[in-house]
Amino acid sequence: MKICVFCGSSFGINPVYSRTAKELGALIAHLNHSLVYGGGNVGLMGIVADAVLENRGEVIGVIPRFLMDREVGHSGLTSLEIVSSMHERKKRMADLSDAFLAIPGGWGTLEEVAEILTWKQLGLITQPVGLLNVNKFFDPLIQQMKHMVHEGFLREENFSSIKTSESPAEIVSLLIP
Repeated sequence: MKICVFCGSSFGINPVYSRTAKELGALIAHLNHSLVYGGGNVGLMGIVADAVLENRGEVIGVIPRFLMDREVGHSGLTSLEIVSSMHERKKRMADLSDAFLAIPGGWGTLEEVAEILTWKQLGLITQPVGLLNVNKFFDPLIQQMKHMVHEGFLREENFSSIKTSESPAEIVSLLIP
């Protein structure tokens, strides 16, 4: 199975994020799954990819040309697809993936998970979506989503379809039983 991971191009200030990214990458490889991700060699993106590769797993990166030109593309992947835009990147990653998982990150991660959840709500995708809630990173976002349900802007069934866990092993098992 191919797991798409959305995550930061930074490391964050708490080392738990890097340790968990490495643990997740090793787990993906050990379970004979493949990683689909944004193709970068920086931050948590690079850590997850390197951990999969170090454990003899398959890594498929999808990166827009302008980021490749900034030398943030990972040169040691199983395959690296270069696309023309961020939108094309997300569409291609969605087409390749059997499940989606967000781990801590910034604006890009937030935007990617929001878009994939919107696509799921609209029925454009059917794959499971999860949040790896390391260090309770996604608690404020989860609270916001609960508030959206309470205020009538998000249907309960759409909110409850999101898988969450603080454990890499548990979230992977929830996404791909």
